[in-house]
Amino acid sequence: MAANDNLDLILRRHQEIAARLAEGVAGAQYSALSREFSELEPVVAAIKAFQDKDKERADLTALLKEPDLDSDMRAMAGAELAAAEAEAEAMSKAIRIALLPKDAADEGGAILEVRAGTGGDEAALFAGDLFRMYAKYVERKRWKVEILSMSEGTAGGFKEIVAEISGRGVFARLKFESGVHRVQRVPATETQGRIHTSAATVAVLPIAEEADLVINEGDLKIDTMRSSGAGGQHVNKTESAIRITHLPTGFVVAMQEERSQHRNRQKAMALLRSRILDARNQKLDADRAQERRSQVGSGDRSQRIRTYNFPQGRLTDHRINLTLYSLDRIMEGEGLDEIIDALTAERQAELLAAQAAS
Repeated sequence: MAANDNLDLILRRHQEIAARLAEGVAGAQYSALSREFSELEPVVAAIKAFQDKDKERADLTALLKEPDLDSDMRAMAGAELAAAEAEAEAMSKAIRIALLPKDAADEGGAILEVRAGTGGDEAALFAGDLFRMYAKYVERKRWKVEILSMSEGTAGGFKEIVAEISGRGVFARLKFESGVHRVQRVPATETQGRIHTSAATVAVLPIAEEADLVINEGDLKIDTMRSSGAGGQHVNKTESAIRITHLPTGFVVAMQEERSQHRNRQKAMALLRSRILDARNQKLDADRAQERRSQVGSGDRSQRIRTYNFPQGRLTDHRINLTLYSLDRIMEGEGLDEIIDALTAERQAELLAAQAAS
């Protein structure tokens, strides 16, 4: 186990917070300490279990050094020591993973953007299928989803759909979904039964709070217009729809889902803030990429991350060479956890290896 002194520091910090909470702190300090205490609880429990197992291992090692120990007892103690060492190693790894640096946004919600890529109508249909998959997954997790904007495809599906997903740990679970998703199947419009290949892009952005990013009003160009429905007909007589352009970056966000211009502006600003913050994070990731060489979770929007082969019922995640023959379940949101767990484990392994090398 690396740095027992660090473990002792964590135990002491846990005791210190418990004492301060018992003293009766209030307000923002109470909230901050309570959150830290809650985060440390499972780590402290794991450390104490590891220390107990480590003591058991030391006791067994000492017993085996006894010169007059009979053969049956020696064999039994040897077997118990081997089991204790295996358990201690597993506990040690779990603690190291728990102590890895965490993305500050992991515990929060996320903005999910799905866009049709190459492939015309079939790409829009696939974008619709992907969004439905995520919506089913969100429902199973008992998170909440709110559509921020959408543009439907001419034959169904979506040219683009943007949604806010709220709940605990949303970004941690969905952040590896960013990238190009490729589909291979026979489109509904195909009369010859030929397999076509098309694609959709997914972007998962952490929700940026106002405190995370201050936007200068002078950097914004704001246009208002009447909301319009399908075919361009006006659905109300007030200029409630809004389009905001962030001049320094060129990002444009339009919102017309609400009847209130104030509400549309709030939603548009939240989405704009998340996109600007994500672009900054993307640049930081790109700057570090040569050192880190991390494929998993890089969030590269141009990276083909996954192929959905419908004729063979096969899904392949190219980042970790994972192939599953349960595409029907995955598209229903049932099997997505298996992929996410594998990607998370791969990322943790990379972080542990980098930590060991440093």
